[in-house]
Amino acid sequence: MKILIIDKTDEYFKKQLIINNCVIIEKLDDSKEKILENFDFDGLILRSRFNIDSSFIKRAKGLKFIARYGSGIEHIDINSARKNNITCINCPEGNKDAVAEHTIGLILCLLNKINLSNNQIKQGIWNREENRGLELMHKTIGVIGYGNTGQSLCEKLKGFNCNIIVYDKYKKNYGNDFIKEVSMNEIFNNSDILSIHIPLNNETKNMINNSFLNKFKKPIFFINTSRGKIINTNDLITLLKNQKVLGACLDVLEYEENSFENINSKNDNMIFLKKSNNVLLTPHIAGLTFESKKRLSEILAKKILDFIKSIK
Repeated sequence: MKILIIDKTDEYFKKQLIINNCVIIEKLDDSKEKILENFDFDGLILRSRFNIDSSFIKRAKGLKFIARYGSGIEHIDINSARKNNITCINCPEGNKDAVAEHTIGLILCLLNKINLSNNQIKQGIWNREENRGLELMHKTIGVIGYGNTGQSLCEKLKGFNCNIIVYDKYKKNYGNDFIKEVSMNEIFNNSDILSIHIPLNNETKNMINNSFLNKFKKPIFFINTSRGKIINTNDLITLLKNQKVLGACLDVLEYEENSFENINSKNDNMIFLKKSNNVLLTPHIAGLTFESKKRLSEILAKKILDFIKSIK
C-alpha cells in the first residue's frame, strides 16, 4: 500500500505502517491542488488541515481509504467516499478517556471557582466567601450523546454520587445501574449541568441555540468538548447575560479555523467570553494527552492494517 500523510502524526504510528510493508509519503505543506497533481496513492491520512470534499474524492483516482488521525470526521465527505468505494476510518476510541477527564476537570473548576480564585490570589486578592463553590454530588448531569466519549464520561462520573441522565437519538436500551436513559424532554426538565458529546454535521450545526437553551426548566451550567460550531455563540452569550446559563466551559469554539490550529479571537463574542468570570476556555485540548497520542496511534494503525488485510 502506498499511503499519503498530509498532517503531522506520531512516529510510532508511521513505524507500525512501515514495518507492515506500507510505503509512506508525507506532504505536510502541499496545497490541496498540489497533492492532487498526479495522485497515485491507495490511502490518505489526515487530521484537519483541509476538507476532503466530493471534488477531491473524484480526482483522487485509485484511493481505497481515508483515515482521520483523530475522532471527528466532519472534514470528510463520507457519502461521496462511499459512492466511490472508499472506506473512511477514524479513531474515536483513542482519546475518549482524555476528553472525559478534561470534561470533569472543567466542571469541577467551574463549580468550585478554581480558575477565578487562582487568578485572584496571583493578583494579591484573598477572598474566601466570594469564591464559595458548589458540589457535584447530587447534581443532575445531562449528557447528550452516548458514543465513546459520552460513555467514558458517564463511567468516570459514577464516583461523584450525582444523577446521570443520557439522551442519544440513535441508541436505545443502554441504561444501567448508574445512568438513566431519558428523552430530550427529561434532559430539559431535570439537568443542572449539560455536557455535549456529539459529532458536527448538518443536523447538529448550531443545535445549541437560543430556542434550545430556553427549553431548560432551570438555569444550567453548559459544557462543550465536542465541536465549536455545534453552538451558536451569540445565543449562548445572550443567555449567559440573563443567567439562563449560569456558566460555560468551552474547549471548542465556533471561531476556530478548520485545522483547529488557530482562532479568530478579536470579535466581540470572543472578547466577552475571555472577560467572563463564569466562562472557562481551553484551546481544543480535551483530547490531547500524552497517553491519548500513543493510544490513538496504536488503534488507528491497527484499523488501517486490518483494512488492508481485508481487501487482499
